[in-house]
Amino acid sequence: MSIEKVKAYFAALGMEDRVLEFPVSSATVELAAAALGCEPCRIAKTLSFSVGSAPILIVTAGDVKINNAAYKARFSAKAKMLTPDEAVSLIGHAVGGVCPFAVNEGVTVYLDESLRRFDTVFPACGSGNSAIELTIPELEKYSGYTDWVDVCKPRE
Repeated sequence: MSIEKVKAYFAALGMEDRVLEFPVSSATVELAAAALGCEPCRIAKTLSFSVGSAPILIVTAGDVKINNAAYKARFSAKAKMLTPDEAVSLIGHAVGGVCPFAVNEGVTVYLDESLRRFDTVFPACGSGNSAIELTIPELEKYSGYTDWVDVCKPRE
């Protein structure tokens, strides 16, 4: 189970007590914000894509969406999200709980500039009813990110 992998990951860092589990779903930005009692923009949603044959994750603020032109300019490819089955097999987490922690080998993680306006954000922890509050420097440290990207635009 993905959440167990993520809990083990944070346990090795002495942070397992920071992983939050809810009695309700947090599988969407809106549900996560309701479960946490925060603004939807502070939910750090993790989107899974395929660039060529390589899986990537882009962690974004909850109030933005992918800007296809910016994505194509950055990755030289059209934005192609993974299917739910591909997310499980390639990333190691199911849709609704996809996060940048304890992912499969070969997954590249990017953080989107939309996150930089917050002191703390709430990414999922491998299940559709979990989250952890992290500062942006903590997110950088624990996500194993490769680079910051600017591939989002506000929702219309």
